[in-house]
Amino acid sequence: MASAVTPSAIPPAEESKRPPKKAAQFRRLLHSKGLEFLIEAHNGLSAKIGQEAGFKGLWASGLCLSAQYGVRDSNEASWTQIMEMLEFMADATTIPILLDGDTGYGNFNNMQRLVHKLEQRDISAVCIEDKLFPKTNSFIRSEAQPLADMDEFCGKIKAGKDAQLDDDFSLIARVEALIAGWGLEEALRRAEGYHAAGADGILIHSKKSTPDEVLAFKREWGDRCPVVIVPTKYYSTPTEVFRDNGF
Repeated sequence: MASAVTPSAIPPAEESKRPPKKAAQFRRLLHSKGLEFLIEAHNGLSAKIGQEAGFKGLWASGLCLSAQYGVRDSNEASWTQIMEMLEFMADATTIPILLDGDTGYGNFNNMQRLVHKLEQRDISAVCIEDKLFPKTNSFIRSEAQPLADMDEFCGKIKAGKDAQLDDDFSLIARVEALIAGWGLEEALRRAEGYHAAGADGILIHSKKSTPDEVLAFKREWGDRCPVVIVPTKYYSTPTEVFRDNGF
């Protein structure tokens, strides 16, 4: 008569072959001493290709997730549709996924539910930006885009961190002050507030074709917490520049 194999009966050698939990993998990337790369993915196939190409993690872009549904990057795809696609992406891969979570799909209550649902689907981290719901793509009439109230956004960060069950789940706060033309001083003020509210990292975004703004931010910010960039516009910058500046 066959007996069931319990976790305690698994040989240590087999246990050691298991890859680390995805959230722990992402946290190691976030706190790595060197420059690390994620590649954009928006469905199970692109996620699988990214892993097989050798990338250590995936960026689930809000723009591309919307585009693969054929809708605009302004929360026209519902968050439940995003969740469904993320589940396929997570099932197809063993590397961590960072979700571009736009503004968190609502208020602090929505943020808490979002974190619960992401953890259930083995998504390692979420990035939320300090704009208003429904969000507008950062590169469309960016100067006219209002930013979220800083205290309210800090409350959303705290709510997300309070909701997580896995200590390694990460929340990245994306600062849109440079995109909206509010300047470096405002970007630093907001980043400091978000860091104090519990954000595990800061994503600083810029619409310029050179990295001058993000470099200036990093020089002032230093190493208070990890800084993430998405070089959509300044893609021709040699990666050594970012490596030398501690991104």
